[in-house]
Amino acid sequence: MSLTNDIKLITQKAIEDLYRVSIDESAITVNVTKPEFEGDYTIVLFALLKPLKKSPDALGNALGQYLLDNNTGIFQSYNIIKGFLNLVVADSYWIKFLSDNYNNASFGKQQVSHKKIMVEYASPNTNKPLHLGHLRNIFLGWSAAELAKAVGNDVIKSCIVNDRGIHICKSMIAWKIFANGATPQATHTKGDHFVGDYYVKFNEVYKEEIKALEAEGLSTEEAEKKAAIMKAAQQMLVDWEAGKPDVLELWSMMNSWVYEGFDETYKRIGADFDKIYYESQTYILGKNLVEAGLEKGIFYKEEDGSVWIDLTNDGLDKKIVRRKDGTAVYITQDIGLAVDKYEEYKIDESIYVVGDEQNYHFKVLKLICEKLGLPYAKAIYHLSYGMVELPSGKMKSREGTVVDADDIVDETIGIAKQKTEELGKVKDFTGEELTDLYETIGLGALKFFLLRVDPKKKMIFNPEESIDFHGFTGPFVQYTYARIKSVLRKMSTAHSPQPTDIKTFPVSGELLPLEKEIIIQLEQFPATIEEAAVLYDPSKIALYVFNLAKTFNSFYTEHSIANAESEEKKTLRITLAQLTAQTIQTGMHLMGIKVPERM
Repeated sequence: MSLTNDIKLITQKAIEDLYRVSIDESAITVNVTKPEFEGDYTIVLFALLKPLKKSPDALGNALGQYLLDNNTGIFQSYNIIKGFLNLVVADSYWIKFLSDNYNNASFGKQQVSHKKIMVEYASPNTNKPLHLGHLRNIFLGWSAAELAKAVGNDVIKSCIVNDRGIHICKSMIAWKIFANGATPQATHTKGDHFVGDYYVKFNEVYKEEIKALEAEGLSTEEAEKKAAIMKAAQQMLVDWEAGKPDVLELWSMMNSWVYEGFDETYKRIGADFDKIYYESQTYILGKNLVEAGLEKGIFYKEEDGSVWIDLTNDGLDKKIVRRKDGTAVYITQDIGLAVDKYEEYKIDESIYVVGDEQNYHFKVLKLICEKLGLPYAKAIYHLSYGMVELPSGKMKSREGTVVDADDIVDETIGIAKQKTEELGKVKDFTGEELTDLYETIGLGALKFFLLRVDPKKKMIFNPEESIDFHGFTGPFVQYTYARIKSVLRKMSTAHSPQPTDIKTFPVSGELLPLEKEIIIQLEQFPATIEEAAVLYDPSKIALYVFNLAKTFNSFYTEHSIANAESEEKKTLRITLAQLTAQTIQTGMHLMGIKVPERM
């Protein structure tokens, strides 16, 4: 619970006591007071004037006086400006808040929600390595899961590996035709990159075959269907679903190469999962549900044998759920997976972190599950996010122009190394400490940059811009944390504050504007986490820790800690620094970002 919420509840009670009128809490708006006015929090009176039949001044004065008389220790004074009731919170309240929380490692986390939530993210295909788009997905999914945990939910992090289907068979057929038995080990290539090269090779050959067929007089559409390599891939998919041993053996071998590569990348970027599902194990359940739906008349069969659902009456379109050759399509396995998730975990909410180009797909999935009468249909929630592009434009994995996640990670760590060395402040670090520091800064920059934008928005990723020690970046926040820790290390143990030191601190008129500003920001941290968790939006946390770091730097430029005006001030500022560092660390952790003790 935050002071903002407390003020809403207090105001609600005040209105009931003063006017015998019940006002819904949602009708009461409380904002942080604008800097040009005196006050800390502002109650917006306009929505209350009509139901209470009062003028702004009359209502403001009545509420202001009630709050002063009935909430001793919270409010110090009030003023009214054109329908806005500005409240000045007493220094004693802020001092007590500081003394209660400065040594609390769990500050910000609350037990306000008790749902069982599964967050599915990453969802890679086993025909290519992870790319830049996957990084936004993984960082967003991991952070959304941590935010859900931070407000009290029981969270399962999951991943669906798309390990079957025509796209997988494309890599397989290309390897079979062109590899001459090559392996990742023999070619010294990371497994996922090795298999991805054959996916690109397939598409190169496919394009050449289409051109040749077009030259013989076929239309593009006919050429695409008759190209030999595509027909071979389609046959391989049929053979795979039929369980042909040599196809299954090749599939298993190539997937194992990819998994080794994925695991290496996941470990490096700090991604983890509680449960991994495989499409090869869920699609059959999906096919069975399609068969059951066909019998119930929910689906229908076309003349060519393919199975569809007609959603035109629901404002959507017709959707294929099984091909004419009997093989499953993507949504088939998604139906099966939804059943698996619910039956194993009995989840209250099932979050799918998938790009916004799949918005339609998830509308269809939810609707199909509802029509099949599946109990968890309402629990499906698509956490949609915008695509990541580079300054050079959109990436296409079929053409081999996609930017691999491993390359992006290497590049950001390299830039972190270069910029840190330019600052020249790490000469006393050992080689191992430097390697760890560059990884911490580089990965922190990458994660922060991809998470600082509202998930719904498309974004352009610029590695150079992400590593700036002065802007809205991870390294700026990391540097502030390291700076605070350096200051605290310089303080002798004799100055390590005790709760009694804070509670006995003489508070009357003692808090300076920047001291108070930091405390107000700190007090808003639990509410910020709660808001970010409800919206599954880590950008709220990124903006919060950036603003907190900025305010602390302004404070530290103006006010000394070591040479404070008095011992009481020194104690106050040490506690401020401690809670600020702890809050930054917690906030950054919620985004999967480490903070270095020194930089």
